[in-house]
Amino acid sequence: MHDATLASPSLRAGRREWIGLAVLALPTLLVALDIGALFLALPHLSADLKATSAQQLWITDIYGFMLAGFLITMGTLGDRIGRRKLLLIGAVAFTAGSVLAAYSTSAEMLIVTRGLLGVAGATLSPSTLALISNMFRGDRQRGMAISLWATCQFGGAALGPVIGGLMLEKFWWGSVFLLGVPVMVLLLICVPALLPEYRDPNAGSLDLPSVALSLAAILPAVYGVKELAASDLDMPAVAIGAICVGTMFGVVFVRRQLTLTDPLLDLRLLGQPAIRGVLPAMLIASGALAATGLMTSQYVQSVIGLSPGVAGLWQAPTGLGIAAGTLLTPVVLRWLKPATAIVFGIALSAIGLVPIMLAGISGWLGIVVISAAVVALGVGPLFVLGTGLVVGSAPPEKAGSAASLSETSNVFGSFLGLAVLGSIGAAIYRRLVAGAIPPRCAARGRRRRA
Repeated sequence: MHDATLASPSLRAGRREWIGLAVLALPTLLVALDIGALFLALPHLSADLKATSAQQLWITDIYGFMLAGFLITMGTLGDRIGRRKLLLIGAVAFTAGSVLAAYSTSAEMLIVTRGLLGVAGATLSPSTLALISNMFRGDRQRGMAISLWATCQFGGAALGPVIGGLMLEKFWWGSVFLLGVPVMVLLLICVPALLPEYRDPNAGSLDLPSVALSLAAILPAVYGVKELAASDLDMPAVAIGAICVGTMFGVVFVRRQLTLTDPLLDLRLLGQPAIRGVLPAMLIASGALAATGLMTSQYVQSVIGLSPGVAGLWQAPTGLGIAAGTLLTPVVLRWLKPATAIVFGIALSAIGLVPIMLAGISGWLGIVVISAAVVALGVGPLFVLGTGLVVGSAPPEKAGSAASLSETSNVFGSFLGLAVLGSIGAAIYRRLVAGAIPPRCAARGRRRRA
């Protein structure tokens, strides 16, 4: 068993490290697939478990709540106890949670197990990214490794509906959760043999007040944003209050981190201008990609009227687009500077959004699907180069903290995209539908509701 506290910057990765990267791709792909596959399974499990509308929302949201809330804590915890150890703990927890979710007998049981899956998922993403940054210390090799990691993360999220839809055509809804069991078993077998342990030899104890403050800041803020999304821009007092509470605790959390010698989150990384610029860009890009996925998935099912299996296949090009964007980034850098590649990619994504905005009821299916793939293709360089910049800027012993910073930016971006753009889309759709209903029908509907 090899235990490495620091990786030599001059050490070039060999066959062992590349095989280890293939192993790390497994949990990354799984966590991403688990999110997208649930969307198509929700109607089936809701009918089976007799879930109310509120319970359906919690089944969908609790995973993201817990994932976002624990990313910072788990990223820093890996620096202290060892990233490989935390990865193995998370794999065991994710396997157990997947089995419990698949065989849930009530909506309440599924909500609890989905929450546990979110906590377990928070241990996996920062651990895999931190291990990659330790194993690949050269800029060029690290960039290639991160591009492969990003392909699994973002491509897996896009392919989740595809795989979930195909499985729902043949199996029951619990099968989408069992996807992770063989993957995690393989991970538990391979990780001890292939991956060395990395930890911070000088790390202090975990600051529990900071953990509590981070949860008190993130969870209310995420809940408030999700409530705004569900309220269709009515901005209820509960949602605004939750966001304000989260912001207040966030300020206290930041102030505490700046006073600690060994903080939970090393905010000194934000002192670098490049990181201050790339994190907001990644947040916005994540939001645009998540909102595009939401709108296109609703379009192919609710507007075009496709079945879950067929709708999932029509969304496959989005996964191929993000895979191409992340995999081709190291190749593009042979001719373009990183900043130029990012700008060109964002411009391409903006062009891809135009046909989606103009889509009509008939004859637009292919155009919408291709446009969504173009959007995904364009954000690939930003995700790869931005992630590499954030984790590469941190010393090896702080890689987990840097990885959690990058992952938190992406998760919050996705939530904001779904909330803001999803609410705008829903409001526009409702207004257009209301305008298309004849006055007599609208008046009759109001009398029935009364």
